[in-house]
Amino acid sequence: MTPSDLTECLNTHTGTPRDPCSNPPLHSKSHGQPSQPRPTPLPLCVRDMELITNVTEYEKLAKEKLPKMVYDYYASGAEDQWTLKENREAFSRILFRPRVLIDVSRIDMATNVLGFNISMPIMIAPSAMQKMAHPDGELATARAAASAGTIMTLSSWSTSSVDEVNSVGPGIRFFQLYVYKDRNIVRQLVKRAEMAGFKAIALTVDTPILGRREADIKNRFTLPPHLTLKNFEALDLGTMDKTNDSGLASYVAGQVDRTLSWKDIKWLQTITSLPILVKGVVTAEDTRLAIEYGAAGIIVSNHGARQLDYVPATISCLEEVVREAKGRLPVFLDGGVRRGTDVFKALALGASGVFIGRPVLFSLAVDGEAGVRKVLQMLRDELELTMALSGCTSLREITRAHVITDSDRIGRSRL
Repeated sequence: MTPSDLTECLNTHTGTPRDPCSNPPLHSKSHGQPSQPRPTPLPLCVRDMELITNVTEYEKLAKEKLPKMVYDYYASGAEDQWTLKENREAFSRILFRPRVLIDVSRIDMATNVLGFNISMPIMIAPSAMQKMAHPDGELATARAAASAGTIMTLSSWSTSSVDEVNSVGPGIRFFQLYVYKDRNIVRQLVKRAEMAGFKAIALTVDTPILGRREADIKNRFTLPPHLTLKNFEALDLGTMDKTNDSGLASYVAGQVDRTLSWKDIKWLQTITSLPILVKGVVTAEDTRLAIEYGAAGIIVSNHGARQLDYVPATISCLEEVVREAKGRLPVFLDGGVRRGTDVFKALALGASGVFIGRPVLFSLAVDGEAGVRKVLQMLRDELELTMALSGCTSLREITRAHVITDSDRIGRSRL
């Protein structure tokens, strides 16, 4: 909410604040005066924020507030958007097997990720160009994550630089990386992230080329002219053709290296000592290769359903990856998480934690840092509730026996 929105919410003819969300009666009977027309509805106001009770409500509010081009960029998926829907719907097909008569007066949600202690297994995924959502962009997200005691992953296509994000204060932060044709760009990005205190690299491996996002094509999406990809601003990019209408953003997207292969993980390990998470693995075969090539962890992800359509939901791929990993490295889930129940289901299927993306963007658009804080708090509260009602007092007590999946039902029907 902008200061002008708040001011308009609190305006009053009498000089004293009124309930900004209330409407006057349709008819006024005082002193026989004629009835007055209902005034134009006021902007989003303080009580609207208080009435937000779940994460998904932020998306509708963000759609009303954001320019269509920006909302569509954040919200849309690839092609038919089947996977976009399936990322959510697959969670609804997983049911609970709660245990009862267990003392749940104390519940501990703390965990450890790559040696870093965090307050809960809910972290922030990399999302590009957050200043399109709110003027504070990634800086607000970083502050909210630090306040919640969890990890933020900064997109390399962010509208705030690693140094700017670091300047907001202490926090555990990872840096998302694409590998570019010019490896000198990669070296510079990784070095700057290291110097800014980032603790790990999340290497995106499902994007040798950008997926076909038809909403962006129709909208002719470009980064708004007052914004730039800050991590590239101070780099030596060599000769850059700025004649196209997207400038730096189009240039950078066009520089993603299609030749990226598993051997490049070994190359990355020669230029950084930071642990490397591989983001975009959805199969057992690639899990084996990630382990073979020395990945520190796997993020099961389909890029928010923005790359290849008709791949399964990430929650549907999770157990295959976990089984192949056999505890040799942590496996995380990214995609479709909107409830604390979703977090519990992912943990029950073997995830060490989850990352959330769109909920952060939509809450950031609606209410800046406060919105992101509220999303993190709501998910934390819902996870705590789910744990209590399932009879779990710590994350290690959440097991496969607490959930029933489609495969379980099929297996039982064959007995």
